[in-house]
Amino acid sequence: MRLNKYLQSSGVASRRKADELIKSGQVTVNGEVVREPWHEIDPEKDLVSVRGKAIRAMERPVYYAFYKPRGVTSTLSDRHAKKTLSDYFPHGTPRVYPVGRLDRESEGLMLLTNDGDLSYRLTHPRYGVIKTYRVAVSGGPLTDGELMRLRSGIVLDDGPFRPKKVEKTGSRELLIEISEGRKREIRRAIKCIGREVERLVRVAIGPLRLPEELKPGEMRPLDEETVKKLRESVGLS
Repeated sequence: MRLNKYLQSSGVASRRKADELIKSGQVTVNGEVVREPWHEIDPEKDLVSVRGKAIRAMERPVYYAFYKPRGVTSTLSDRHAKKTLSDYFPHGTPRVYPVGRLDRESEGLMLLTNDGDLSYRLTHPRYGVIKTYRVAVSGGPLTDGELMRLRSGIVLDDGPFRPKKVEKTGSRELLIEISEGRKREIRRAIKCIGREVERLVRVAIGPLRLPEELKPGEMRPLDEETVKKLRESVGLS
């Protein structure tokens, strides 16, 4: 198994962060510093340490749906943030990491897990996982022209906004599906039609839906069938 994948699967860090740790010389294998993320190890025989701390054997994978409240930074720790995800974890919560992000003013579904393979595939553009959002915008009723602009694609400063679906669900409400995850992409696209986002709620990640009974700040474990469908959606068994 590759060293970076082992660190990710063990819940130490995301794949990108694992690469950074390895390249910066903070990871050792059997006491020797290794700087190549692709270095092959045997999890049953090799001793891997990060900053001198031995990494435990891979933990049983766990999966939680979490409703991120508005105003919360979607990381586990940030000394500049008033609140982070870990502020909402009940005592005894297993070590998990968020899959992707939601900007601070957005709310809704986040997946928390220590399943590195699933996390990687859900966030990698190659797998094209669709994320679904409910969006309320400022101003009067949305016009057909505005809907057409959103559906046909809007050029942003970092590339085109190409939603998979834009559906009008109310006079000022939209259901938007995207397969990318660029920073504040929906908010920037809405601004291009002369409006502001008043509320943005993520309601689905692939086949995983935001449970209706889940309230902001709450989390609950996923059942086996839900996990199976989620993994199968990105080619994992």
